Amino acid sequence: MTSFRPAPAWLADAVFYQIYPQSFADSNGDGIGDFNGIAERLDHLAWLGINTVWINPCFASPFRDAGYDVSDYLSVAPRYGSGDDLAKLVDLARRRGIRVLLDLVAGHTSDAHPWFTASANDPDDHRYIWTSEGRPDGFVPSPGSRPGAYLPNFFDSQPALNFGYARENPAEPWRRPVDAEGPRANREALRAIMDHWLRLGLSGFRVDMAASLVKDDPGQVETSRLWTELRHWLDRTHPHAVLLSEWGEPEVSVPAGFHTDFFLQFGGPTDGLALRSLWSNGTGTVNDDWDPLDCFFDPSGKGSPRPFVEAWQQASTALGDSGFVSLPTANHDFSRLNCGPRTAEQLPTAFAFQLTWPTLPAIYYGDEIGMRYLPGLPDKEGSVLGPHYNRAGSRTPMQWDNSPNAGFSTAPADALYLPVDPSPDRPTVAAQRGDETSLLHLVRRLITLRTRTPELGPGGTVEVLHAGYPFVYVRGGRFLVVVNPQREQVSHALDGPDAVRPLEVSGVAVDGGTVSADGFGFGIFELG
Repeated sequence: MTSFRPAPAWLADAVFYQIYPQSFADSNGDGIGDFNGIAERLDHLAWLGINTVWINPCFASPFRDAGYDVSDYLSVAPRYGSGDDLAKLVDLARRRGIRVLLDLVAGHTSDAHPWFTASANDPDDHRYIWTSEGRPDGFVPSPGSRPGAYLPNFFDSQPALNFGYARENPAEPWRRPVDAEGPRANREALRAIMDHWLRLGLSGFRVDMAASLVKDDPGQVETSRLWTELRHWLDRTHPHAVLLSEWGEPEVSVPAGFHTDFFLQFGGPTDGLALRSLWSNGTGTVNDDWDPLDCFFDPSGKGSPRPFVEAWQQASTALGDSGFVSLPTANHDFSRLNCGPRTAEQLPTAFAFQLTWPTLPAIYYGDEIGMRYLPGLPDKEGSVLGPHYNRAGSRTPMQWDNSPNAGFSTAPADALYLPVDPSPDRPTVAAQRGDETSLLHLVRRLITLRTRTPELGPGGTVEVLHAGYPFVYVRGGRFLVVVNPQREQVSHALDGPDAVRPLEVSGVAVDGGTVSADGFGFGIFELG
C-alpha cells in the first residue's frame, strides 16, 4: 500500500450531512435553494450534531444534469448566489464547528465549458477524447468545426475529459497514453481547481465518478496512479483537507489516495450489494440490471446483514488504519430510507444501526426527519434515467415546516425546483423539533452518544454476536447494540452479559443473557 500522510485527525469523528443545494433552503423566494438558505439553516445542523457538510455541485452549469455538467470550475452558479455568499457560508459554518466539502466533477465537463468549445474547433486539442472521423459506438458527433465525434462520460452533454487510456488498440487510434499532453493538462487542471477552493477555506471534496477517469483501465490501475499522484500533492499543500470518493470499492479507492469511500448502490465486484442489501426494498430508484433481493431493513424478516458485514470486513481489513468507509442513509441518486412500503416506525432502527457501526455516517438531507421518497415525479435536470430509475423522488425540497411549500413558501408553486410531499402528515423539522419522541430528536441523541463515545466510532472494535434477527454486536468491548428491523418479536440467547445499563433503548430487553426485541426495536447498552 502506498504511504500517505495520515488522514486529518478530525475525519475520524466526522458525521457527514449531504446537502442537495437546489432543494435545501430557499432564501430569496425563487423556488430554488441557495447558499444564503443553507447559511440560515446552519443552526439546525449544529443542533443536530453535524460537523461535516458535503454540498452537491454548485459551480456554473447549464444544469442538464443538475450541476454535474460544469461549465466553469472556478465560478459558482448564479442560482445559488455569489462567490462571496459561498465564502460567508463556509465562514459561518466554521464558527459552528462545521466543515464544508464541495462536489468535484473530475471526469467530464459540460459541452458548454470553454475547454470543450475550444476543443470542438481545434483538431490539435486533446483535452477530450475525439475521433478524427466517423462515429464509433458511444461517441457523439462533433458540434463544432472539428470533424469526427467525442466520447461522453454520462449524458451526451457531458464530454469525458481525456486522462488517457490504459491500453493501446491499433483499431482505435484516438486512444492516447496517460502521459500524453492532453491527459497531463487535465491532471494539472484538477490540482489548480482543488487548490483554488481549498485556499478559500473549503475542507475537501467528494469526487464524482472517481473511478471513471482513465479509460479501458482493468482494475483501475492507471486511475489509481492518477489519484495517488494527486493525494501526494494534497498531503504536501493542504494536509488538513480530505478526498471522499464516489467509487464504491474502498479496498481499491483508499489505497489509491482517497481518505474515505462510500458504500454505494453500485461499485465493486458485487455491484453495490453491501448497501442495497441493507436498504433497498425494490422500490424507488431501481436499476433493471439488479437482481431482486430481500433487504435486511424490511418488515418481512427475509433479509440478512451478512452481505453488508462481509463487505465491510473485507474493506476494513484491506484499509487497516489508512482510511475509512462511509455508510450513507441515501443520496441524490438513490432512494431515501423512507421509500415504498417502509414506514416511519422502521426508521429509528436504521439510524440506531448506522450511527453505531464502525463506518463514517453520512445522512442525506431530510432523512433525519424521515422525508419520503416521492415516486412518479417528472424529469428535472436529468433526474430520470429509465422507467424504474427516477432520482427526482429523492431530491424534493427540505420540509422545514408545514407550509404548502415546506420552507420554499414565498415562491409560487410552479417555480419550485421539485414538488414537496403533498401528504398532510408529511414530516417536518418544526414539528419534530418540538417533539422529544420524534425521529429527529433520536438522531440527535444518537449522534451525541457516538460523538461522546470513541468506542462507537470507526476506531472502536466490533464483535458480531448474531448476524440475523436480531442483529447483535458489541462495540469497543463495552457497548452492546441490538437492532431488529423486522415486524415480529425475536429473541436470542447470548453467553452473558449478566448486567447492562441502557443508553438508548426502544423495545429491547436483556435478561439473564437473553436478548428480546420487539418488532422494529433497538437498544444500545453499556456492559456491566
